[in-house]
Amino acid sequence: MLTLEDKLELYELNARYVDAMDDCDWHALSRIFTQDAIFEVVGLVTMNGLSEIQHFMAEEGRHPLAHLITNTYFAISSEKIEMRSRGIFPIDDTVKKAGHRVFYGSYYDSVVKQEVGWRINHRIFSAKRLADKD
Repeated sequence: MLTLEDKLELYELNARYVDAMDDCDWHALSRIFTQDAIFEVVGLVTMNGLSEIQHFMAEEGRHPLAHLITNTYFAISSEKIEMRSRGIFPIDDTVKKAGHRVFYGSYYDSVVKQEVGWRINHRIFSAKRLADKD
């Protein structure tokens, strides 16, 4: 069972992820992911370990972004705690040229509580749709 304090810390974890991404603060990802975390962007890439996540975001990620993460809720089983949320953000000029301007998707996270606080140990991002230009 998650306490109210746990849930607030997990909401903050998502907010810190957004700030790190939008500020291109790759070092801050060490306060979000475990050292052995897996981050899958469905159909694009799977990153294994914190250093690979940081490297990919620094070298290959599309930035700057202005993330909004919404609709966060938790799925708890005897095996794991999952945090699920929706992401909405404007996208870079490469995709805009193809006629799209907003990206929607879902985050599926497995989270663990460590001595230093909550961390994501497996994140899956699945794109749902692109919104076309007006």
